[in-house]
Amino acid sequence: MTSLLDRPSAADAPSPDRLFRARSLRRRGRITDLAWLLPPLLIGLLVNALNLGGSPQRIDDEGTYTAQAWSIGNLGELTHYTYWYDHPPLGWMQIAAYAGLTDAWARYDIAVVAAREAMLVATGIAAILLWALVRRIGFARPTASVAVAVFLLSPLAVQFHRQVYLDNIATAWLLAALLLALSRRAQLIGYVGAAAAFGVAVLTKETYLLALPLIAWFMWRGADRTTRRYTLSVAAAVLGLIGLTYVAFAVVKGEVMPADGRVSLWDGLAFQLASRDGSGSLFDPESLFSRTAGLWWQLDAVLIVTALAAAVAALFVRRLRPWAITLLALTAFMFRGGYLPVPYVIMMLPFASIVVAGVGQVAVASLRSRATLRRFGGVALASGLLVALVSAGPLWATQLRGFLLADLDRPLRDAEAWMSQNAPGDARMLVDDAMWVDLVEAGFAREDVVWYYKADTDTDVQDLAPDGWRDYDYVITTDSMRTFPTESPTVRQAIENSVVVASFGQAAQQVDVRLVDRDQAALAQAADDGLYAARSIAGQQLLRNPDVGVPGAAQDLLTSGVVDGRILLTLGQLSSTGRIDLADIAQLEGDPSGVHRQFVVSSFAGQDARGTAPGSDAVVRFYESLAGQLRPVSVERSDAGVVVTYSPDEPTGLLPRPTT
Repeated sequence: MTSLLDRPSAADAPSPDRLFRARSLRRRGRITDLAWLLPPLLIGLLVNALNLGGSPQRIDDEGTYTAQAWSIGNLGELTHYTYWYDHPPLGWMQIAAYAGLTDAWARYDIAVVAAREAMLVATGIAAILLWALVRRIGFARPTASVAVAVFLLSPLAVQFHRQVYLDNIATAWLLAALLLALSRRAQLIGYVGAAAAFGVAVLTKETYLLALPLIAWFMWRGADRTTRRYTLSVAAAVLGLIGLTYVAFAVVKGEVMPADGRVSLWDGLAFQLASRDGSGSLFDPESLFSRTAGLWWQLDAVLIVTALAAAVAALFVRRLRPWAITLLALTAFMFRGGYLPVPYVIMMLPFASIVVAGVGQVAVASLRSRATLRRFGGVALASGLLVALVSAGPLWATQLRGFLLADLDRPLRDAEAWMSQNAPGDARMLVDDAMWVDLVEAGFAREDVVWYYKADTDTDVQDLAPDGWRDYDYVITTDSMRTFPTESPTVRQAIENSVVVASFGQAAQQVDVRLVDRDQAALAQAADDGLYAARSIAGQQLLRNPDVGVPGAAQDLLTSGVVDGRILLTLGQLSSTGRIDLADIAQLEGDPSGVHRQFVVSSFAGQDARGTAPGSDAVVRFYESLAGQLRPVSVERSDAGVVVTYSPDEPTGLLPRPTT
């Protein structure tokens, strides 16, 4: 029992002045923290947010995670196809929750961009946690700000933080786990929180299990010896229970072990850990490993070299050693000979940011030291970092400018618009998953929009297409689809037995809409004519003509190759005598070709061409003066403008055949 002598006296209690000063210092410290955190955070998020839907171009993996998240909120299903335990579903469930709470699906015409917004939020949270983590390790505020700047502004980071990868969400949970694992007060709560956050990270993306040794080390080393066994046991139990929820999910569905006609957790794990094809050797230029590493190197070679060099130097700095060992271990793990995921680098980015910023502070401190050896080491480190900074400047500026200005995704948007405007409503198509949600929302039946990967791997899809490639009307090919392994006979044969009817973009960004034709004679004729491609090229040239004004809704028609060649030629001729503005481009009723052969001129040479306005006279005279193949079947005045109509019998040879 406590005696009166043991109780604190009034004299021992802190005075009001001392309490006020302590609160003032804490408040001032928080303001200073914000002053150092907010500039790199806001600039970094702004760079990541600008042109979010333009660059990089959407890819198949993004579309898959987006479609799975969209399916939860819009279809009430876990995925848009059969869930087969390739990844735990918690990652896209978080995307679905964000989109549902913020109405993101309705705010964007492109579903992947809505999911990219969720990535932006996750990256912002991760950056804040990274700043707090660097401070907890014991580094100064400027060092924490540098780490955040590297994490957000490296072109390598911008590329992958913008894309819909589960790794971006898992990174935020991992950093939260590491921050809690370094708790010194209320350790039981901190360690339980660390275990829970790490469990969520692993169930978001299973590769984050590789960070378990680092978290375990921090918890073992930092735990109070008197309660270490208890706190670590409780944390391990929490982590185990969270992991077992995934197994319980499979148990409830009766899908733990393989059986005929059903998926299983065992098969999913076997695929990821054993049966999945490896990525090959870094030294084989044709291997996936080489292409993946080449992509990383192209985006930011300076950060890769600097981070690895800093990690080696950090091995000699006690507080940086665990982070350096983890970064080097993650790097070495890539060479084990298995499969290397393209977004694997996302997990490495926070560790790279910590060691680069931390070694920078150590270098500055060494320069100020009076010890000759330490000063010499500081000069060496500072010189290396200065060279890296000078090298990174031009590289980062060029790469970031591309992210902010390039519209690499337009070919995909144009292809989607072409399908919506020209393909029959009951058309069945093989597509890149990046456009699956958009085409379904555009009105095509869910079962008719088929992710090409599922054409030969999903029995439900195969049941709906018993004749293989012959059951499809269109194939929309992207770079991912063109490089898809040839083991998929349906996809390969559909491409081989099709012709390009519309093409958008160039090189890796090129997207082709291909019409599958079961009549080989008609296919050969279409390929020989090359009309769609020729009209597309002519339409793109017309759009670049400053004397031709085309409404936004009709611009996609010109690039899609579905505007009659006679219209394209005569508009080019007429624009040489004065600016011409169009009100509309339309199809003829009953014309099954889908080609637009009627247009409306609203003004010419700066004069109104609607009704009997002066501008209409010149337009009517021009088109009535044409002869032969270029003469329209009718030229009429209307309240909307001069309506010019061509016959469905479009002659070949008017437009040059496009060259490859």
